[in-house]
Amino acid sequence: MPILLSIPGITLISLVLWEAFEVILLPRRVTRKYRFTRFYYRTVWRIWSGVFRSISRGGRQETFLSYFGPLSLLLLLSIWAFGLITGFALLHCASGSLIKTPEGIAGFSTDLYLSATTFFTLGLGDVTPVAPIARVFTAVEAGLGFGFLALLFAYLPALNQAISRREINISLLDARAGSPPTVAEMLRRRCHDTDNMETLLQHLSEWERWAAELLESHLSYPVLAYFRSHHDNQSWLAAITAILDTSAFVMTCMEGSCARQAMLTFAMARHAVVDISLIFGRPPVKPKRDRLTPEELAELRAALASAGLPLREGDEAEKELTGLRSMYEPYVNALSHHFLLAVPPWVPGSSKRDNWETSAWERRKRLQRTERQDEEEDEHF
Repeated sequence: MPILLSIPGITLISLVLWEAFEVILLPRRVTRKYRFTRFYYRTVWRIWSGVFRSISRGGRQETFLSYFGPLSLLLLLSIWAFGLITGFALLHCASGSLIKTPEGIAGFSTDLYLSATTFFTLGLGDVTPVAPIARVFTAVEAGLGFGFLALLFAYLPALNQAISRREINISLLDARAGSPPTVAEMLRRRCHDTDNMETLLQHLSEWERWAAELLESHLSYPVLAYFRSHHDNQSWLAAITAILDTSAFVMTCMEGSCARQAMLTFAMARHAVVDISLIFGRPPVKPKRDRLTPEELAELRAALASAGLPLREGDEAEKELTGLRSMYEPYVNALSHHFLLAVPPWVPGSSKRDNWETSAWERRKRLQRTERQDEEEDEHF
């Protein structure tokens, strides 16, 4: 019996420590097929997204989804802590519960209590080990508990910093590319600058670096992908999709000196979406609806030509654009379905306003005005 209890105890401790090492300390993608953390997130997200679909449409849906990232992380850390506490309790029980209690009787519940107070370094002193092996277990667990808590204190700020860096660049796209960001607005607004090609070249370079930071942070901390942006019409997926769309259009349909930088930005952004889809086991899925119909492409070209941008003519440019789109749109579509994030269009709607142009107060007033008009119409009839 002691051996039978010690084996699951050692196994549980080893699994938790290895999982924590891979998630918190290992700065690279883990290719091992069977992982508790991967199974945990897939299962919990499946349940969470299932509940999401039963909620009525509106702001409540996005608010509900925004809770998943932080809550799932806290639950995972709690499971790890409980696993370590239970593992050391099994070791104490396997050694014969060699501990001193006020009642004089020690069972598994007492072992669990001693393990918990040791792990969290409480040191209450009402239950103490009385044998060398029990003291060894207590000392080792106290050290692991202290180190575990220290890692969490370093891990959580690193996550917050990565989220802040990601969201800053997403927010910058609001005035530069619209809400949500689109190719039409991203290129059209460049024309208001004195040297629009030089400005576009600079922004393409900045977006290349942002895509690299997104890839590095989401490979090291995949849980970041579940943290959502502050506005419903903004997300990391929408931002990188708009960057891919813009880079592909500049490479194939525009004249000028930005094609080389657009190619570098496209390569980095596609690398990011492909690797992120690989992390979450999302194979590419071709979109059911074409994101850029021939009519929308003609509208886009007409709007950019009227704004003064030099465009390439002919069917060859459109064929090249279609080829580039096929390299990333299936991956973007798969990530969109998995994370329940909307993919931005190429051409914005006519009535869309940027987030900086409105506020919650104005939206509330418009809603109240609409409700009053409906009430007046009901009274009239």
